[in-house]
Amino acid sequence: MRLFTTAAQLRPIPRSTRFANGGVSHWFRDTGVPQRRAPLSGDADYDVCVVGAGYTGLWTAYYLRKDRPDLRVCVVEREFAGFGASGRNGGWLSAEFAGSRESYAQSHGKASMVALQRGLMSTVDEVLSVLEAEGIDADQVKGGMYLVAGNEAQRTRLQGHIEYLQEWGYWPDDFHMVDPDEIPRIAVRDAVAAGYTPHAARLHPAKLVTGLARVVEDLGVDLFEGTTVEEIRPRRGTERPAVVTDHGIVRADHVVRATEGFTGTMRGQSRRWRPMHSSMIVTEPIPDELWKGIGWEGGEVLGDAAHSYVYAQRTPDGRIAIGGRGAPKRPGASPVDEGATQPQAIVELWRALTRMFPEVSDVPVEHAWSGVLGVPKDWSPTVQLDAESGLAWAGGYAHSGVSISNLAGRTLRDLVLGRSSDLTRLPWVGHEVSGWEPEPLRWVGTQVVNGLYRTADRREFRSSGKGNTSRLAGIATRMPGR
Repeated sequence: MRLFTTAAQLRPIPRSTRFANGGVSHWFRDTGVPQRRAPLSGDADYDVCVVGAGYTGLWTAYYLRKDRPDLRVCVVEREFAGFGASGRNGGWLSAEFAGSRESYAQSHGKASMVALQRGLMSTVDEVLSVLEAEGIDADQVKGGMYLVAGNEAQRTRLQGHIEYLQEWGYWPDDFHMVDPDEIPRIAVRDAVAAGYTPHAARLHPAKLVTGLARVVEDLGVDLFEGTTVEEIRPRRGTERPAVVTDHGIVRADHVVRATEGFTGTMRGQSRRWRPMHSSMIVTEPIPDELWKGIGWEGGEVLGDAAHSYVYAQRTPDGRIAIGGRGAPKRPGASPVDEGATQPQAIVELWRALTRMFPEVSDVPVEHAWSGVLGVPKDWSPTVQLDAESGLAWAGGYAHSGVSISNLAGRTLRDLVLGRSSDLTRLPWVGHEVSGWEPEPLRWVGTQVVNGLYRTADRREFRSSGKGNTSRLAGIATRMPGR
């Protein structure tokens, strides 16, 4: 079970003359880093103060102002809008859900969990309709999602996964195995099966977040960048909630914490959600003659059924961007410096890419980067409002934040405005989970889990004629940090 990668393993990977590891993502390298807005200029007073200008914070501000144009709303951001995972993800707008359906059903009933799943499907269309209505061009194409199986164990697992989902809100038209006689729209080498759902779209993460920030400002929301939040104070008696920053104090009736993977940097929150890196690489533009053999012309997003799964898209300018399960943040490392991808992750992603598409093995990798996301101990997201303290928050999305952050923003709107709605009755509202173990235990444990998953994948590929999942994957799944 290899946990580390040597320099020799990196040498075979072709790298562009423009190769970079870290810094901003390829998406912001493509569009250019936006000029920073002015920071907070001193003490201020608002109805709602949102901390964090990623998808969750911006969607919350958007829906609040669209519903209540008279509401005084501000967003406070340490870096710039989209600096974190919102500008670094794989550009998958999908109905995937990482949480435990059984856990939510136990507390709220199965019908409530089915409603949450159906809500995520409609969220894909909600985001696309807002982009169209607001004139945001994020290269969005609703081409659906393919999950491919590269061996018999993966085929068995994929079939079981789809059957499982059809018990929790998916109908056969929502997710199904692809007919083996159907001509593949994406020619993945040695794929033995595939599943397809129409409830997914490809988009450009940076164009989405910068466009949303522009629209939010146009609605009258004050967006302060370059402003570090030092403390969030709850309501105390007649003293309103407050956001203490390095440029002044913002007092508001409600404070929404939308910090996701950066939540652990805040006082008292270090063990709520574990910061985990999601790593990506992107190729140079691939020659047209290679694309003729690959296909992939419909804007579909692509994943696999491996334990150490990957997710990929074909970009509008003809690249492949591929990402996968990342490593936990090293103890003592700052999330601000999370842009670099570990060599091990680069090797694993390149191997996955060239296993799927051997014809691109000579196409150079142009950029590698990572983003930090927040993972709860039970991998189940939550959205909450504590009426007594005046504080609200959402996060713990794991790998489905592009879509679920929109659902969170609409739900936070209803909670802040004091409404009882179908959204506020969904089972993830008010979901509580215990905190993670202290470092370095959680870092060591997650390294072991990831190593077990990678070893399980290798064993399953070597036993390609058998349909049994490796026992190592079962051990990893039962461990904390899976």
